[in-house]
Amino acid sequence: MRSFWRLLTLAAAALGGWAWPAAVPAVEKQAHGVLVRLDAGALRLEVWSDRVVRVTYAQGAEIPAIHSLSVIPAPAAVLFEIQETRAAVDLSTRALRAHVDKSTGLVSFRDLAGRTIFEEKGPRESSAGDSFALAPDEQIYGLGQHQDGYMSYRGTSVHLQQKNMEIGIPMLVSSRGYGMLWDNPAITDVEAGIEGKENVLRWISETGKAIDYYFLYGPKADDVIAAYRKLTGAAPLLGKWAWGFWQCKERYSTQEEMLGIVSRYRADHMPLDGIVQDWQYWKPGGWGSHEFDPSRYPDPRGMVDSIHKMHAHILISVWARFDLDTANGKELEQAGALYPPVIPNVYPKGQGKWYDAFNAEGRRIYWRQIWDRLGTMGMDGWWLDATEPEIGGKWGEYRAFSTAEGPGAAVFNAFPLMTTTGIYQGQRAQSEKKRVIVLTRSAYAGQQRNSAISWSGDIQGNWDVFRKQIPAGLNFSMSGIPYWNTDIGGFFGGNPKDPKYQELFMRWFQFGAFTPMFRVHGTGAGKEFWQFDQPTQKTIAKFERLRYRLMPYIYSVSWQVTNQGSSMLRPLVMDFAGDRTALTIADQYLFGPSLMVNPVTEAGVYSRSVYLPGKAAWYDFWTGKREAGGGPVDAAAPIDSMPLYVPAGSILPLGPDVEYVDQKPADPVELRVYPGADGSFILYEDAGDSYDYEHGAYTTIALRWDDATKTLTIGKRAGAYEGMLRQRTFRVVLVNQQRGGGLDESAGTRTVTYSGEEVRVRPQ
Repeated sequence: MRSFWRLLTLAAAALGGWAWPAAVPAVEKQAHGVLVRLDAGALRLEVWSDRVVRVTYAQGAEIPAIHSLSVIPAPAAVLFEIQETRAAVDLSTRALRAHVDKSTGLVSFRDLAGRTIFEEKGPRESSAGDSFALAPDEQIYGLGQHQDGYMSYRGTSVHLQQKNMEIGIPMLVSSRGYGMLWDNPAITDVEAGIEGKENVLRWISETGKAIDYYFLYGPKADDVIAAYRKLTGAAPLLGKWAWGFWQCKERYSTQEEMLGIVSRYRADHMPLDGIVQDWQYWKPGGWGSHEFDPSRYPDPRGMVDSIHKMHAHILISVWARFDLDTANGKELEQAGALYPPVIPNVYPKGQGKWYDAFNAEGRRIYWRQIWDRLGTMGMDGWWLDATEPEIGGKWGEYRAFSTAEGPGAAVFNAFPLMTTTGIYQGQRAQSEKKRVIVLTRSAYAGQQRNSAISWSGDIQGNWDVFRKQIPAGLNFSMSGIPYWNTDIGGFFGGNPKDPKYQELFMRWFQFGAFTPMFRVHGTGAGKEFWQFDQPTQKTIAKFERLRYRLMPYIYSVSWQVTNQGSSMLRPLVMDFAGDRTALTIADQYLFGPSLMVNPVTEAGVYSRSVYLPGKAAWYDFWTGKREAGGGPVDAAAPIDSMPLYVPAGSILPLGPDVEYVDQKPADPVELRVYPGADGSFILYEDAGDSYDYEHGAYTTIALRWDDATKTLTIGKRAGAYEGMLRQRTFRVVLVNQQRGGGLDESAGTRTVTYSGEEVRVRPQ
């Protein structure tokens, strides 16, 4: 119709300027891109950076206004060029070119060499679906957390719907070096080359105003995820204490029990930084009251103070659900911020309602209630349970609810993002002295900006479920959200007196030591270390000690996550995209840049095959033995150990033995250098809590290894913060089979006294 209108207008001009209305331009350059009006609808390309382009398509002549819940900045001012021919429109930046075929309206992206990276295949499905081409050897990662055991989703279909044990995040990363954020929080299905459509990537959402997605070009996976974080928000630093060990149970039921757990850890000199108070600490009928049952918790403020005096921290369970007779529920109801009752009633003591996290006033009230009742007691963080929320699927029809953001069907998957937003923004406005920490069962795109750690839900304690946790966490990380963990040992099942369960627990605990949050949890019998037999206790002690010795490394890697948009859980594709064997390995990953973790996921297995990707050498962390890269090795895995490998060129800092993270300064620090390649690492330190780091209160020390000269340079210290070590000791060791292996401090070190100026060391 628009083509016909243009012909009439041209004819009118030729006949002397009849008073026909001006034609709508088919191609319109805009401030940040170009609008192309097609016969079937309107297509807009927006440049957000040299490597990020937003694509929006809607039926009709104009693009409707769309409020993104995930993307927070406006497009950057970026140089770009528009070229139009009879057949196409091209938009070019300094890094890529977007091409629009006028005959089909389909978009493709090419690099500067003309190689096609990504292309729409079509047809577009109204305003909620689109299809794209997959290369024959392309692998697909991300899309949230799913308990299916897949590392790559090529050849599968993924359902993005929030529910217990399933987290839907519409962000993927391709082995071809690009990412795609599908900006639609409705329930969505993603087909990644299923049978009969082997070379098609298809997205289809239940509803949407327009097709709206962001193309992010790397070409490295780290670049893609860093670009995603620029769109959706950086991940703030967690308090240093959050990186220690957390003991948890469903549930500690009294004040006496809580204090007894922490006291026992301290008495036995076992490392511990936190304990978690799970649900139903309230009286019957008090869900959402945020009030302790005084018969079981006579002095909750005193309990929190006592935990702090024992140098531990406490998280407390908070739900978005309210029993009808609570004062908090009534306040939210009066503000119009509660949903209808949940049907059927699946919880005891009456039918509850859930609050509307899309309602800004509701979020404000929700946070104030939490702060007034719990925050003023000194609670250190928030366990937000059932943030799906638990009213979709068999628990009701959230799709039919009316939210402050529109129909529930249009925003279903974003509830966890909005409820964690209320907590994060509320605490940040309250105080800058303590960093926010949120443990949450669900997540959505952008949630990393809320200091949120997700866990994998109420999983069973068995080997099959354990095995599937590894790719579940790795794909969650590839979705752009860095912090994740599991209930070590599984939530359901598990008897610490059962030898078969003891083996599973030991293997799970070894894996848990290399996840961002190191936390034991579960129903039934407690899983505190003393509940197990002596061999299991020794393994627990060994891996707790290793976790705490690695604290300088872990905390520095967390700074890379915040400062560079990096990832802590790293599937092999992130660092070895050119190694085709590595692309689908689901049971190996890097924890930060320098530790390859290889969990044992079968009973009765005391060795396992480990693939060493790439061409450079690798070192066995335990023995210092050097192995060639590019092939498998048979790695020893006795019951009390797990294969760990370090790539050549790594500089691995280890601190002293401690029982909690800030028991004493990280001095001395052992710097283990793994020769065979050049390498570098940034040692990051700050006061451990507060947001002073956002104002420059931190230090960095650049470490560089020159393999040709066998020289380690400890760079000049940059920055300062209150309480920092002015002078310290580094112990430098060049790792081989004679020294630098295992958990204990290494022999044969070169000791360096460091006062902040550059030092060069040639370890023997």
